[in-house]
Amino acid sequence: MRLTRALARVDPSAIERNCERLRSELREDVELCAVVKADGYGHGAYQSAAAALAAGATWLAVASVHEALELVDERLTARVLVLGPLRGGELKDAVLLGVDVVAWEEEFLAQLATHAQDADRTARVHIKLDTGMGRLGVSDPDRAARLVDAVAATPGVELAGVMTHFATADELDDTFFDEQLQRFAEWVRTVKRRHPQVIAHAANSAATLREPAAHFDMVRCGIAIYGMDPFGEDPAARGLEPALQLSSYIAAVKLCRAGESTGYGRRFRAPVDTYLGLLPIGYGDGWRRGFSNNAEVLVGGQRRPVVGTVSMDSIVVDLGPDPTALELRDTPAILIGPQAEERITAEELARRLDTINYEITCGLTARVARVHHDEDEVLAVGEEDEYDDGMFLL
Repeated sequence: MRLTRALARVDPSAIERNCERLRSELREDVELCAVVKADGYGHGAYQSAAAALAAGATWLAVASVHEALELVDERLTARVLVLGPLRGGELKDAVLLGVDVVAWEEEFLAQLATHAQDADRTARVHIKLDTGMGRLGVSDPDRAARLVDAVAATPGVELAGVMTHFATADELDDTFFDEQLQRFAEWVRTVKRRHPQVIAHAANSAATLREPAAHFDMVRCGIAIYGMDPFGEDPAARGLEPALQLSSYIAAVKLCRAGESTGYGRRFRAPVDTYLGLLPIGYGDGWRRGFSNNAEVLVGGQRRPVVGTVSMDSIVVDLGPDPTALELRDTPAILIGPQAEERITAEELARRLDTINYEITCGLTARVARVHHDEDEVLAVGEEDEYDDGMFLL
């Protein structure tokens, strides 16, 4: 018999509500593209996509053809946009899958046209203008406009969209966002005079919530659809509902005498007698080593500090000096999410590591079981269930 070590419960209905919240910011004619790359930011790409579409999203975006493959499904009636660079076989696969792709090089366009004509398909292209992100895209607006015209004139290729990406939309006191927005808006006006049907899109989650002028014809929202704050502050203050709860359980409790230690490097030594609880989750599950002596978990509705070094497979929390702590064995522990009147957010954890909330959920490894609330069987951490074919570990 085996027990569930760690569990990420994802609530698709929360994703739906977050998408509805985002759509409330948009004009009726602006489409919502749900970004579900990196396995839906750790939430499950397919389930997140289905929830977003149920709430009115009409596009999905991923980083690669491999990610797109999971979403090309007759039950998910949406256009899929591959945001990342494609070469060789990936490009051919994109044409065969019928997904939209992003271009910024003439050579890419020629290869795409060849694959499309060979497959007797039409390839849909979005031209990317680099307005200041400094990564992919054409930096020269005149050259980008010529590429747009070339796409429109190339057999087998359809001009579907024009786009850019903001570098500082999540920094509210930064003015570079306004500069990028102005550059893109001016370029879009030029392009639309010749190609009025083209879809223009630029806004990520932060830009969507920050500036209506950045919405254009479509917004591409990622972090916010999962209920996390794109500005790294408080999701609730922006009307967002975190969709993921990460839990483990107290697998063992032991008395730690004053002066004794726990974990590698003896980075925690008990100042007084106290009881320590071990949770079977560690950096092998994505619970970062930087949380050593630098995080809290919820046990019985109370915050308990993580003490000592985070191991690959376990962490230790201080349960306090009361001997009743021995009764906490097998008690659920919440690492991300609410319990009683307390809550721990991905934003709080990100601040402890001087990183962003994206990295907290994206970093959860495949060893953490994902369970979605709309699935038939939901198993709690520490529970066991018996099926006809024997014991099953989520």
